[in-house]
Amino acid sequence: MNLMEDQQALQSAEGGARIVTLCGSTKFESEFAQVNQRLTLEGCVVISLGMFSLPELPDYDWTVDSSDLKGRVGRVHFQKIRMADEVYVVDPGGYLGESTRREIAYAESLGKPVRYLSRERSTPTGGRPHE
Repeated sequence: MNLMEDQQALQSAEGGARIVTLCGSTKFESEFAQVNQRLTLEGCVVISLGMFSLPELPDYDWTVDSSDLKGRVGRVHFQKIRMADEVYVVDPGGYLGESTRREIAYAESLGKPVRYLSRERSTPTGGRPHE
């Protein structure tokens, strides 16, 4: 694929930059940052996780609110999937947790293309694989 074809492949259906929502386990924060940077440099609009751990708020008991918080965060992430042209799964070693599997199933039910970090061929420079 040449540079022109590569750039065209990154265009969304509306003609703008391709919107990619990242999914995966919050334990892979470093990998999320690397994928986010790479896709951004490739010209994509990247939507990532809003948080990788619960924030420290004085006088707030997360244990009381945990189920409601999980539901709210999940609904927000499903909205991010609906907004995307494509979903990119950050799954080092092929790891998929239960929430990530649900997100993939949801994306597929919407007809969104799903790519996986673990299935990409790496290059010696750490750049984008050759097609």
